[in-house]
Amino acid sequence: MAGARPPPPASPTENNAMTQHEYELGEAELDVLRALWDGGPGTVREVMQHLPARRRGVAYTTVQTLLNRLETKGYVTSDKSDVAHVFRAKLTRERVRRARMKTLVGQLYDGAAGALALHLVKTQKLSRAEIAELHRLVEELDEDNPNT
Repeated sequence: MAGARPPPPASPTENNAMTQHEYELGEAELDVLRALWDGGPGTVREVMQHLPARRRGVAYTTVQTLLNRLETKGYVTSDKSDVAHVFRAKLTRERVRRARMKTLVGQLYDGAAGALALHLVKTQKLSRAEIAELHRLVEELDEDNPNT
């Protein structure tokens, strides 16, 4: 049909794999998602209680809009069987981290994860525990690859 709109892109549940674009989150969306990860499922008001201090003054309708956006993007699901809808994170924090790191490595380090790791070690303050963990990981890598 002439002038017909193309079909919308497949939702994450339809293709069972999130694309890079679907992982793009604004700062406010990420704060709302963190509130769900930290506080668990909740209504809009309950989610608002778990927002970081800088977002505490945000309007109810703004948080509701952010939750609806996150649901459209496939990050959040909701139970609408009651008057107050209950929202819950659909994706784990770790899954979102992995996807965002993969994108970052691809965009800024041409796919070289080692370059990102070196950059972080050189430019960020690490605790003694983090340094010990890095040593342990390096030793593990050395054991797995004795020829390197």
